Amino acid sequence: MNLPLATVSKVLKFSCVDGPGNRLVLFLQGCNFACPTCHNPHTMKLCNDCGDCVSECPAGALTMIQSKVVHDPSICNHCDRCLAVCPVNANPKVTQYSVDDVLALLYRNKPFLNGITISGGEATTQLKFIVALFTAIKEDDKLNDLNCLIDSNGYLPDAAWKTVLPVTDGVMLDIKAFHTTLHNLLTTRSNKRVLASARLLFKAGKLHELRYLLIPNRTDSSEEIEKLIRFVEALSPNLPLRLNAYQHHGVKGEALTWPTMKEPDVERIAADLRSAGLTNVVTPAVYV
Repeated sequence: MNLPLATVSKVLKFSCVDGPGNRLVLFLQGCNFACPTCHNPHTMKLCNDCGDCVSECPAGALTMIQSKVVHDPSICNHCDRCLAVCPVNANPKVTQYSVDDVLALLYRNKPFLNGITISGGEATTQLKFIVALFTAIKEDDKLNDLNCLIDSNGYLPDAAWKTVLPVTDGVMLDIKAFHTTLHNLLTTRSNKRVLASARLLFKAGKLHELRYLLIPNRTDSSEEIEKLIRFVEALSPNLPLRLNAYQHHGVKGEALTWPTMKEPDVERIAADLRSAGLTNVVTPAVYV
């Protein structure tokens, strides 16, 4: 059987911020949202081989071969100039990983790991690979104690979620906004499917954490916060809720003119959420 390959933008062998414990993280390339606040906009699209990045590469690590942009990692100095000049928010340095490639990484780093997280871009745009990988991990006697998580924007139909739920230990799900128009402005998509995903995952016992990005003058309004409270209450007041604070790191375009979220304002909102009965609210450890 031919297992699917993953188009990977980046691999972190050790991360303590992408789920519990120390984790191996795959950042998959491609996203079905186009958020102006994205901290990794170069993971949104697939390279269209336009070649704009080739002449901009100071190390000569990018060349055009048979009308394709080819990356030579052996001479790349990781200056990321190619990411800055890409007109379509793509990454010419992606790598194709097989399930066996990832299993080999897990074997080499297993003594230091508590689990693996698949992120993005949007992880679920490559759902078949996730299912194949997590199935292989669960069937491996030396790896099946690793916790397998997905970091997702939730834009996946119920039927598709049900194909991966048996082999994932949980999903960290982002809700960008509750008001439909605002969500459309922030993502170019409706939030109907996102909210449905949160409910389905919670019912299945697989909603590891809900995340909410606080953006001044947009998602921090009293109306949005009230809707956040009511939504979490309807699931469970004890549901882990992580508040993220909008910052400019990695952001491109108009959103660089938007104000950043300050710690006192985040803590004020967190206090309001706790006063409303939400018992598991987490605030950022670092503001950058």
